[in-house]
Amino acid sequence: MQFELTANPPFSLGSVINSHGWIRLAPFDTIEGSDQFNYVIQSSNQQVVQLQISEIQNGVRVYIQEQGAVQAQDEIKTAVAWMLQLNEDYSQFYELTRREPKLSHVEEKAQGRLLRSPTLFEDTIKTILTTNTSWSGTIRMTDSLVIQFGSPLPGREGQYSFPGPHQVAISNEQTLRGETRLGYRAPFILELSRKVDSGALDLEKLKSSNLPTKELHKQLTSIRGVGNYAAAHLLMLLGHFDYLPIDSWALKMVSSEFFNGEPIQPEAVEQVFDRWGKWKGLAYWLWNWSAAGET
Repeated sequence: MQFELTANPPFSLGSVINSHGWIRLAPFDTIEGSDQFNYVIQSSNQQVVQLQISEIQNGVRVYIQEQGAVQAQDEIKTAVAWMLQLNEDYSQFYELTRREPKLSHVEEKAQGRLLRSPTLFEDTIKTILTTNTSWSGTIRMTDSLVIQFGSPLPGREGQYSFPGPHQVAISNEQTLRGETRLGYRAPFILELSRKVDSGALDLEKLKSSNLPTKELHKQLTSIRGVGNYAAAHLLMLLGHFDYLPIDSWALKMVSSEFFNGEPIQPEAVEQVFDRWGKWKGLAYWLWNWSAAGET
């Protein structure tokens, strides 16, 4: 089965894929030498299929080898549109970037869309797994979680979907700490999974919420394991750029770019990008940091 989806122009699948590190986290899988990628997804009817996504003019083509996926076609279309932000409009942001040399590349490369997982549950867990660890640690923990709790892709050894809330909720902290090796994050991941599984927390409704960003931030930081950095990152994935995901890297880059390398506090980063208003998180994310030693 295959189908095509149209994107709001301008669109570049390569720019979405390379927007941040999510493409390196299971069950995403890049295709070497191309801007295509695969993703293993489990539909609501429990069918596990692999999406093979490639760019076409004005959108993407999705190919699914597994039989029977037609029953979940509408669900998969919705998931892909969300993952790639196909319906988002960044024209207002592009208009602002035309007046900033450090962002002159953004419109030409059709940047702005950030790669997302099909569910906010998956994105929240992955974001928690980025905290207080190296990137290699994030990759390892995500791989372990997917292999240990995800559903296998039929006929494809070693490939699994990202586990749903129930698949993690029925585990325990000892397993998540010991076998999955999530460390101090284990109770946070377990609590989140159990709350979502029981219906006590409906993360997915935040994807279409009209709440002010400040309220969304409050709801996200109420989740154990989600601090200000993680909440800002999740807000960007939700299309809210009012908050900056400030970490040690941000402090280093902004210090070098704007403060001659002098030590700075997070407030200084906020001040530098405040002029971008509701777009400040995206302006920070896409800034040309080459002068600060980052290409």
